[in-house]
Amino acid sequence: MPEKFDCIVVGAGPAGTACAYELAKAGVNVLLLERGEYPGAKNVMGGVLYRKMMEDIIPEFYKEAPLERPIVEQRFMMMDKESAVTFSYKGLEWGREPYNNFTVLRAKFDQWFAEKAVEQGALLVCETVAVECIVENGRVVGVRTDRPDGEIYADVVVLADGVNSLLAKQLGFHREWRPDEVALATMEILKLDKNVIEDRFNLEPNQGCTIEIFGDATKGIVGTGFLYTNKDTLSIGVGTLLSGLIKHKMKPYDLLEYVKNHPMIRPYIQGSEPVEYLAHLIPEGGYHSIPKVAGNGVLVVGDAAQLVNAIHREGSNMAMTSGRLAAETIIMAKEQNDFSESMLDQYRMKLMESFIGQDLKKYKDATHHFESFPQYFEQYIPMLNRAASQMFTVDGASKWEKQKKIWRDLGSTKQKFKLARDMMKAWKVMK
Repeated sequence: MPEKFDCIVVGAGPAGTACAYELAKAGVNVLLLERGEYPGAKNVMGGVLYRKMMEDIIPEFYKEAPLERPIVEQRFMMMDKESAVTFSYKGLEWGREPYNNFTVLRAKFDQWFAEKAVEQGALLVCETVAVECIVENGRVVGVRTDRPDGEIYADVVVLADGVNSLLAKQLGFHREWRPDEVALATMEILKLDKNVIEDRFNLEPNQGCTIEIFGDATKGIVGTGFLYTNKDTLSIGVGTLLSGLIKHKMKPYDLLEYVKNHPMIRPYIQGSEPVEYLAHLIPEGGYHSIPKVAGNGVLVVGDAAQLVNAIHREGSNMAMTSGRLAAETIIMAKEQNDFSESMLDQYRMKLMESFIGQDLKKYKDATHHFESFPQYFEQYIPMLNRAASQMFTVDGASKWEKQKKIWRDLGSTKQKFKLARDMMKAWKVMK
């Protein structure tokens, strides 16, 4: 490898590869480092890729990328132990170009995306760990890797090394994340015939469905379960705040088994065979946990910058956009030959002005609120299920009588006022 590059990107996930692609396309000499055997080997996400943010980088990528299914239906399941209140949106317009989002398998997609960056001129080097940044006179000038003679230099380094970014931490950009700032997600890929998938989820060929599961899926801990359709596999998993797992002394794989065997979920996956097990930390701190993202000769993107919208389960779209915005800033800095913090801080400003900053600000207190008040998951979702059961059970009682019983079941006048206050608080943190 040359001794010096214009830019070194650490991490070949969506954020790092998006940055490397844009830089290489602009003629910037960029090195993309990946610790795994190949891009995607160590990358995990639920499995939904949003079209708009990817198309901002590669127009009409969906005509050649290794995608699973375009999503035409999104379901939301409020689950109790033996029941579920489900609502959804199904739109056939999502099944036609230009589509809305897709299910993907990261091992396939990340390799393809990195290959596209290489085609633009990026140099991809795998099985290489950047162990620390090289800092001279208060400026990052390169990285030190685990290879012999592993010092590599560059005008600017982009840290895309995931939620537990050791390099950003070494630079003092962030402290050790608290357990309530990260979630632990466990998931399995289940093999199932594509015709069976389409029959069970009411899909036509080349249509997909996602199910987000709240309530009993996490046994009252803040988090969600999910079930996504791929071509001939299903992605099933559960993600909860690490603080909740510690407090309730639960093991993540026990929660996953609980979801798989839940009577509301078991019929969807019956007869499937597990082919892969995955676990991954997810940033959940949101707006208040965004670390320093720009310094002298260095930028931080994607999960390493806590860029995940936990409420809408969006991460890959924010990652790719942050990588693109970082590339735009680096190109501007290169034109002026200025890689100082004041110049690279343009990236932070672009980030906060984009939908990323706006959405994270909108939901800045949501995760903390729902963790502080567990009754939303422990009491109100079961209450919703009981009310639905009461209202829809035909037993000779009038609907007036049923409504009165539901009202009585809400508890005393004090408890009803508490419920109203909690709903108002939830609305305020979500509006």
